[in-house]
Amino acid sequence: MEITSEVVKQLRDRTGVSVMECKKALVESDGDMDKALAILGAKSSASVAKKADRELAEGAVAAYVHNTTQVGAMVLLASETDFVSKNEEFVNLGKDIAMHAAAMKPADIAELMEQPFIKDPSKTIRDMIAAATQKFGERIEITKFAFFSVK
Repeated sequence: MEITSEVVKQLRDRTGVSVMECKKALVESDGDMDKALAILGAKSSASVAKKADRELAEGAVAAYVHNTTQVGAMVLLASETDFVSKNEEFVNLGKDIAMHAAAMKPADIAELMEQPFIKDPSKTIRDMIAAATQKFGERIEITKFAFFSVK
């Protein structure tokens, strides 16, 4: 099966992974999008494991306050370098996780990591962190979070 640039673009848009990695996954899966997604997911997990011992020296604090001003959350999303921590997609990931934490009120980071993401229940927060690790090529981790509520 021919792998067109449009199919590669669709996979890249869904995953955020590099064009070359998307193309390799599509070639390996004979153009099957679902199999390519599974292949990229497996590579993402392997990428996280390889980077597990790297030092987290940078990061960004993200905050979310619901429009009712009754609940909010803050998340410290850590990375290895300031190059990644200042990236707009990294900052947006932190904001999404803070919004999720405000909505779902997890008891701790372990629970937060296993929760399905409120905007896309097909992914857990762990999946999102793994995808970001693969995309940025650095270890990324939620090191702290806090939930606030009036009631």
